[in-house]
Amino acid sequence: MKFKLIEKGNPSQPSAPKKLYPSAVNAGKLTLKDLAKEIAGRSSLTRGDIENVLSNFMEELPTFLKLGMSVQLGDFGTLRLNLSGEGADTPAAFKTETITAKVIFTPSTELKSGLSDIKYEKSE
Repeated sequence: MKFKLIEKGNPSQPSAPKKLYPSAVNAGKLTLKDLAKEIAGRSSLTRGDIENVLSNFMEELPTFLKLGMSVQLGDFGTLRLNLSGEGADTPAAFKTETITAKVIFTPSTELKSGLSDIKYEKSE
């Protein structure tokens, strides 16, 4: 995996010296078609079959997340919604319009261990 070094300052200490931190270099995008083609090469299903399953999954996923469910995807990990919003002094003063939802992905231990042997290469 390629990375580059990015200089960042500490926002709570603006006068402190900046430090270098690693940042992943994006190697490109993998589309749904690309992914389906790769999976089809490893199974008896066609690219179209796999695209259909993945598309249906993406259509149904928001429904279950909106119901407050965590969606556990086997050895891949779990998706769930996390909510945040502006604080209020009383329940009556709270405005639901300030709520924002964010999808949280928690990788499984199997996925984490599959990524444990990453080799890093500094990008020019």
